[in-house]
Amino acid sequence: QVQLVESGGGLVHAGGSLRLSCAASGRTFSSYAMGWFRQAPGKEREFVASIRWSGGSYADSVKGRFTIFRDNTKNTLYLQMNSLKPEDTAVYYCAASGRTYGLGSAVGYDYWGQGTQVTVSS
Repeated sequence: QVQLVESGGGLVHAGGSLRLSCAASGRTFSSYAMGWFRQAPGKEREFVASIRWSGGSYADSVKGRFTIFRDNTKNTLYLQMNSLKPEDTAVYYCAASGRTYGLGSAVGYDYWGQGTQVTVSS
């Protein structure tokens, strides 16, 4: 069982930056692949980024602007978001997966956080 708690969301102007954090409970955090998803009003939840032990995979819409990384000593996942755009406005969720494949889809994840709101004004 893994419990996930996101933080770091807020209101920012276009072009600004935010760093999201996801604190995980449990002693097996390092064994999970992790991901970030987002959901805007009236839209389906969409993949943002994922990470296994290092490196990351990204949605085309955020590639070059967002960076996913993790600190296994702190049981924490991060998402550094730069050059934010109004279309990045959404609730952002972190998720944990016991798999190493299928990380670009929400169905590949076993545990979810409650989400944190990110709002980018134009």
